[in-house]
Amino acid sequence: MLVKDVMTENPVTISADASVLEAKETMSRNNVKKLPVVDRNGTLIGIITSGDLAKASPSAATSLDMFELGYLLSKLSVEKTMVKSVKTTTANQTVEEAARLMNDYGISCLPVVKENLLIGIVTESDLFATFIDMFNTRTSGVRATAVMKEIPGELAKLASAIAGKNGNIVSFVTSQAFDMNHRKVTVKVSDISESELRSAIESCGAEIKDIRTV
Repeated sequence: MLVKDVMTENPVTISADASVLEAKETMSRNNVKKLPVVDRNGTLIGIITSGDLAKASPSAATSLDMFELGYLLSKLSVEKTMVKSVKTTTANQTVEEAARLMNDYGISCLPVVKENLLIGIVTESDLFATFIDMFNTRTSGVRATAVMKEIPGELAKLASAIAGKNGNIVSFVTSQAFDMNHRKVTVKVSDISESELRSAIESCGAEIKDIRTV
């Protein structure tokens, strides 16, 4: 799956010369917490988040009244508050690479650009939805996690064993196990009982770590 499959196209944006108060109102009106900042040509030049706005606002202990606070925020520009060094991605990047970038840099979104022009945005929520789809969580069945040897043909052997029980694989995800010689497999199967799936997995010499009907 690619970023273009999960991103929000033509996201809500704001200009650098807009006020922080305008940014706050725009976020509230559109129910978003992140605003890419673009110039008049649509080129990405920064990003501002609800967290940035919170930092820019006076503390709760201030002696200023609401009118004075509003005046100050109306005079503070987005350009003074936004993050200018923005991590980005492209529409044809994989979702797992986008997730890695967010995790590595501790950020919650990535603007999607094409030749520096903003064309979309992908957020943590988009990736959570992708994660749900990958594991097919809304489909009932039997879910099992097992550790298999990292040998060519092992996964095919497991798929064949499940097919032999007339099971229908609806989700199949693998990851590195405790060493380079093993692989963790999480599989969800419909049209099969828990005991049948257990039998299929054990017939392949895999060690079951968890199995349950979901």
